[in-house]
Amino acid sequence: MKQFLLLLKYHSRGSVLILSLLLSMQVVAGDCVILLHGLARGHGSMQEIQNSLEHQGYKVVNYDYPSTAFTIETLAETTIPDALSFCPADHRIHFVTHSMGGILLRQYLSQHKIKKLGRVVMLAPPNHGSEVADKLHNFPGYELIHGPAGHQLGTDKASVPNKLGPANFEVGIIAGSYTVNLILSTMLPKPNDGKVSVASTRLKGMKDHIIMPVTHTFMMSNDKVVFQVQHFLKIGRFKRMPPSP
Repeated sequence: MKQFLLLLKYHSRGSVLILSLLLSMQVVAGDCVILLHGLARGHGSMQEIQNSLEHQGYKVVNYDYPSTAFTIETLAETTIPDALSFCPADHRIHFVTHSMGGILLRQYLSQHKIKKLGRVVMLAPPNHGSEVADKLHNFPGYELIHGPAGHQLGTDKASVPNKLGPANFEVGIIAGSYTVNLILSTMLPKPNDGKVSVASTRLKGMKDHIIMPVTHTFMMSNDKVVFQVQHFLKIGRFKRMPPSP
């Protein structure tokens, strides 16, 4: 301690930097991040984000839930508490969600409070539903693939996303503007990521919103998206890259 104080006295700039790094490490060491995948996906789809956050020092819970087996309400009431049980009691709790995972979290927070809730990053959340669900939900095989929750993600006022209200928590949203699905993208307002429009991702009360040229299906594995997730969890905003010369 005495040596540290001497460093602080005679090398103030360097010591302040060291102290800042030590404090940031302590914050991360006391933080737990819960990852929630999207509809008809699994925890493997969030593996790149898990690896990067664990490398940063976070306790990560990459939770696998049966997204096609139950309604959004039932999934929220079972998934979130179970995922929370894997986080140490004294840790601050963050969430990173993809697609419907964000709707599960919104549903849960509309009914419950989470102690020590930190920051939330939502990737391509259908916060106002998706026109794809509107147009395909009556097609044969739709429920077999997407389950009961798939029917609840439309754009009408009665859909679950549109009944949940504004965010009352610190959330940053990443929207995709690139698609390789030329059929589904024609069902959506432009720009879109092939399943959700950029407009639908926006949410009243959000802290930040950024649009990136990535697809709905693969954005979770994109290095630049992963970087933005890390940045928001640490800083509370996304990093705006300077334009190329």
